[in-house]
Amino acid sequence: MPYIARVRVTLKPAVNDPQGITIARALKSLGFEGVQSVRAGKYLELRLADDDATAAEERVRTMCQKLLANPVTETFSFDLEQI
Repeated sequence: MPYIARVRVTLKPAVNDPQGITIARALKSLGFEGVQSVRAGKYLELRLADDDATAAEERVRTMCQKLLANPVTETFSFDLEQI
């Protein structure tokens, strides 16, 4: 059965986020005063043709570790849903 993986990749807390800073400044200039900070990241959806949830989960984890996230500067999480 096919699965969809929803992957979120974010910068580690100690890593500087210039894109987030720029977004926060832009929001403030548009009148959104309550925004204290912004951290930018990536969102990806992967459709997988796996028959087994455990195998699909392991493949997504490996994809994240090898390509989708930089382990030095980023962390990742994902949800797996049968479709």
